[in-house]
Amino acid sequence: MTEPTQPHQQARPDATAVVEEALRKASIAWITVAGAPATAAWCLGVDGVLHVVCGPGEQRLPGLADGVAAQVTLRGDHGGQIVTWTASASRIGPDDPGWAVAAPQLAAKRLNVSGPADQLVGRWARECAIFRLSPTGAAATGAELPRGSGSEAPRPTPAARPTRKPFRLHRVRGA
Repeated sequence: MTEPTQPHQQARPDATAVVEEALRKASIAWITVAGAPATAAWCLGVDGVLHVVCGPGEQRLPGLADGVAAQVTLRGDHGGQIVTWTASASRIGPDDPGWAVAAPQLAAKRLNVSGPADQLVGRWARECAIFRLSPTGAAATGAELPRGSGSEAPRPTPAARPTRKPFRLHRVRGA
């Protein structure tokens, strides 16, 4: 005899469906290439594929090139990790049919840009690269995700300065 399904119980969602739903809502992805630390990149999901722009005046994703495998992590509205999946990177150029679909949508989503979207797309065609990150293999969701915080020590940067002691004009005496 089978047990009736409880109304509050839901079947575990298919990982592909979770990836597609997360891609629809994603504006930032954490991308790891060749074991380097994860880099935050603004992105756009189109038809189950993630698109990112790299190049002068845009974000830097060192190591991202055609055929490179990358780990992509998407987070929810409150910062919680939703899904992590392996992707294969491929560069799309202005002559690629995917360019006509992805580039204008990426330009519309790009914040703090001066000038119209057509000029931005033209600059990308001359100076930048748009990469398509297509899911390959399985995706980790829910209980399969790591339970730790995933935080790392801050990366060294020339922008960091030692904290100076505060200036005191007069000596403070205890009571």
